[in-house]
Amino acid sequence: MKILVINPNTTESMTEHLRRELMPLKGADTELTVVNPAHGPVSIESAYDEAMAIPPTLELIKQAEKDGYDAVVLACFSDPGLEAARELASIPVVGIEESALHVAAMLGHKFSIMTARRQRVPGKMEHVAMRGLESKLASVRPLEMSVLEMDAEPERAKTRILEAAGAAVREDGAEVVILGCAGLAGYAAEIERELGIAVLDPSPVALKMAELLVSLKLKHSKRGLYATPPPKLFK
Repeated sequence: MKILVINPNTTESMTEHLRRELMPLKGADTELTVVNPAHGPVSIESAYDEAMAIPPTLELIKQAEKDGYDAVVLACFSDPGLEAARELASIPVVGIEESALHVAAMLGHKFSIMTARRQRVPGKMEHVAMRGLESKLASVRPLEMSVLEMDAEPERAKTRILEAAGAAVREDGAEVVILGCAGLAGYAAEIERELGIAVLDPSPVALKMAELLVSLKLKHSKRGLYATPPPKLFK
């Protein structure tokens, strides 16, 4: 099977980080490609950034289907353009946020999300509510680091995750922690050992979800929510 992972921002170092972490985890029969758009925001840390990242990301998804890919993974923990992508494509499109939230809800009584900045906390709470998982949310804890800082300073990022996740466990009752940024790929095992809880790295979860859907020949229903948009002219 062929799977395309898209980092919706334009930072090549983050894309390479994702590629390096995901390649050893792919199935033996999976041909994996990890890319980012040529144009758009260098990081995604607001609704505005998400909106600006969506058009070039959708173009990559359209091209992926033409190129014979079997599934696409959106590797940003806000799933920018996920619904539009599923309307556009007939192959599965998997978001790392949606996948991680549902898997986390299966692994413990309550989960906490680690996010970059304090300003993103309300948005993450809204995303959890949109998925119908409010009763499973213990907290959203900010790391108070930008996405680019997390990419450039991995040791500092790990220290902040340990502090924030530890507080989530002690004070919020979290039994599962989600690393809420694709740029934190590869940190889960170390954090899990330190804290003794389940820690989810969303990008590998979404990759395995994409492989599962392809292997079972499952696709998004086009009956209603993800129906193909009617053809029209754009001016």
